[in-house]
Amino acid sequence: MTSTFPDISISTDRLVLRPFEAGDIPPLAEMMNDELVTAWTSAPYPYTTADARDWALRRAPSERLSGRGIVFAVAEFLTQRLVGTLHFRNTDWRTLTAEVAYVTAPWARGEGYACEAVLAAAEWLFRDQKFERLEMRTAADNTAAQQVAQKAGCVSEGVLRSAWIARSRTEGGAGWTESRTDLIIWSLLPEDLDELQEPRTGGGYDYMSAGGYASALPDWR
Repeated sequence: MTSTFPDISISTDRLVLRPFEAGDIPPLAEMMNDELVTAWTSAPYPYTTADARDWALRRAPSERLSGRGIVFAVAEFLTQRLVGTLHFRNTDWRTLTAEVAYVTAPWARGEGYACEAVLAAAEWLFRDQKFERLEMRTAADNTAAQQVAQKAGCVSEGVLRSAWIARSRTEGGAGWTESRTDLIIWSLLPEDLDELQEPRTGGGYDYMSAGGYASALPDWR
């Protein structure tokens, strides 16, 4: 039987990581059409409303149900405005490892949301799901993603040479051109998280089931 992650949401002081909803489709399409998202991801461009609907309502749920990983919509806790997405993928249930990938909406950058979401998800992955290793891969020229990895306590392990295809605007800005680039591999272990954060009295994250059940437990790109 295939192992799967539970259908949950994870809350922080400012964010909630939850399953995608139909109302997320318009802002998801807008977010994924941002030029930096196009440059550093393999998402289709232009990213249509149909692409967003397919991801939010079909492909994202199937990631969890198939056991491949789990996808979270990242929203502001108070406003429920979509500010990003976080994806645990390439899950290995034997070695208890996964890779994290994320996207931050252009209207939410500079707030520390990416690091907050990665840390909250990693705490849940390690302490509730008992995983032993989380990986992140960042393009060599994507300094913003590297800063997130460092702030989250990840350790750089090496470089995969010419392992990714980045996109950049063509001269005149009319289209996109592709070029090969290196990937930096980062890892995060449970003990890295212990060193990064002091234990919190009463628990460090809240999670609720998709059906509305909520409970607090001791403290996922």
